[in-house]
Amino acid sequence: MRTRTSTHTGTHPNTRTDPLATVRNLGILAHVDAGKTTVTERILYATGTTHKRGEVHDGTTVTDFDPQERDRGITIFAAAVSCAWAGHRINLIDTPGHVDFADEVERSLRVLDGAVAVFDAVAGVEPQSESVWRQADRHGVPRIAFVNKMDRAGADLDTAVASIRERLHPAPLVVQLPVGAEDGFTGVVDLLRMRALVRADGADTAEEGPVPDTLREEALRRRRLLEEAVAERHPAALEEFCDRGTLTAATLTDALRDLTRSGDGVVVLCGSAYRDRGVEPLLDAVVTYLPSPLDVPPVHGTHDGTEQERPADPAAPMAALAFKANATPTGRLTYLRVYSGTIGKGDTVWDAGTGRTERVGRILRVRADRHDPLERAVAGDIVAVVGLKSARAGSTLCAPDAPLFLEPPGVAEPVVHVAVEARRSTDTDRLAAALARLTEEDPSLAVRTDPETGQTVLSGMGELHLEVAAERVRREHGLEVTVGRPGVAHRETVGAGVTGFVHRHVKQDGGAGQFAHVVLDVEPWEEDAEGGGGFVFRSTVVGGRVPQEYVRAVEAGCRDALAEGPLGGHPVTGLRVTLTDGQTHVKDSSETAFRTAGRFGLRDALRASEMVLLEPVVEVTVTVPEDGVGGVLGDLAARRGRVTGSDTRGGAAVVTATVPLAELFGYATRLRSRTQGRGTFTARPTGYAPAPTNAVPTR
Repeated sequence: MRTRTSTHTGTHPNTRTDPLATVRNLGILAHVDAGKTTVTERILYATGTTHKRGEVHDGTTVTDFDPQERDRGITIFAAAVSCAWAGHRINLIDTPGHVDFADEVERSLRVLDGAVAVFDAVAGVEPQSESVWRQADRHGVPRIAFVNKMDRAGADLDTAVASIRERLHPAPLVVQLPVGAEDGFTGVVDLLRMRALVRADGADTAEEGPVPDTLREEALRRRRLLEEAVAERHPAALEEFCDRGTLTAATLTDALRDLTRSGDGVVVLCGSAYRDRGVEPLLDAVVTYLPSPLDVPPVHGTHDGTEQERPADPAAPMAALAFKANATPTGRLTYLRVYSGTIGKGDTVWDAGTGRTERVGRILRVRADRHDPLERAVAGDIVAVVGLKSARAGSTLCAPDAPLFLEPPGVAEPVVHVAVEARRSTDTDRLAAALARLTEEDPSLAVRTDPETGQTVLSGMGELHLEVAAERVRREHGLEVTVGRPGVAHRETVGAGVTGFVHRHVKQDGGAGQFAHVVLDVEPWEEDAEGGGGFVFRSTVVGGRVPQEYVRAVEAGCRDALAEGPLGGHPVTGLRVTLTDGQTHVKDSSETAFRTAGRFGLRDALRASEMVLLEPVVEVTVTVPEDGVGGVLGDLAARRGRVTGSDTRGGAAVVTATVPLAELFGYATRLRSRTQGRGTFTARPTGYAPAPTNAVPTR
């Protein structure tokens, strides 16, 4: 392993007593092109895991090993690697930055204890940076921030930090000061220990030295600002600050660790991963500030309706969550986070979702597409196993004698679809098998058969997502396929509802009959209003006219009716249904009858309501030279776009607009031609909006 310079300022109190205290499970999160994969490559090089620097533009990176990733120059699939640093084992997941693959990020965040958020020093917080930050917020994952590309023209640490504060709303706690700017960026000043870490071009390690005289006054000023910001948020630090008027490096370190893990602050570092500057201090920050498996709460699960928790203890009953599965030439790999207990080679485990037992053939320590065999994995480990046949992403694996069900990661609803068919009719069955395997590996893909045309329809998170899926079918299965033009997934909602809608379900054809009488009110309902979702059901029935078990059946029937709306057979969302009255029959009423009444009653009520077709919309951020703004604005207006903001960053114009997703197909090519290849854009979903009145597509 190479010699390195460390900013490590202490050890975790449990380090000497529990091996789990030296484990860090973290992800690298960022917007596409912020430098996540390069940061990962430099981490692997700095830790001695690799002996040659991989480059994205050369297609030589460890984590972007898929041919499509190397062809396109972006991360598509989350890749896990393991390395060692300062006596700690780091299990690291390099996540995609493109919005179409946000589901990969979601599954990864579900099993991580911490994360490094990477930001471009010129662009600051970009749209997908914000999206992945919010995802991490939902999962309660502590983060540190790394402002990358400090060597770029226009790079500015203060501007990037300001965008973090304004757009993400954490308390950024900057612990470094850059040495030099743009092409002259050579290293950083560590504000905790007041020393400079400078790396000359061609050098293999950074050299430690005193703070340059030209930066000493600024470094002291920033150190003071850091002390004040920490003292404001940390009681122990405030007490010392009031007593002594300053904070020691040890107190700052402990307080920054606490603030990071509680989410009350985010440590900010800077550097240039491409030029190997700032990587070693970043690794030290990872082991110092981010939590170990012992520092996060025990995992919670359920069994037989009761909630249970499992500690991060190798001696506890085994519980693990599968977060990724994919086929390789050597067998099917299932990636696991082991939360408690120990799993060994040859062990039998229970899949809580399917109720089946499976045998673990092999256990592997993962380094992207390379693997090292293990005899066992313990609580806190992230590993891959071979031999599981039915486990999918989201499956809970546990000890057969101590069953537990862990909540799986959420799966986003697909918003774009294409028709896919094999060019040769003899390949139809092979295509069905290939698509089935794709949906097993990527739950954000969905396959269905169109009932009107009989076509196979593949749905996903975006145009690029579906392009990648179709290319995988071609490359991995050797199938020639024809892909239709993409379409978007519409929804329907209630514009104006109905009150007192009566539906009576009566069926008498010999034997026990069916009788159910319901009265429904249907009204619009905003998603997430008062904690509700896209559909809210309530009952105001009094006097026991409809027993409670029948009320639940009516709700189930209403949910059945939401699958197809009256406009074009699209799913219905954004409504509240109230059961106001009803009648029962002493013999013929049943849960089945009331469920049927709920389904057909709501279906008829929707036909009587004023319905609105919804289409998915996205927030588009377009970056173009200033002389190209006029053409871009005109093109966005032609695509039914609504401009929401305009700014200038690094000499380029940045235009933000809300645009219907259907209008963005082919936009990348159009933008390149309008700006002579100098324009770029990113998009992130923002929900649904009413579609034009003349657009009533069928599914």
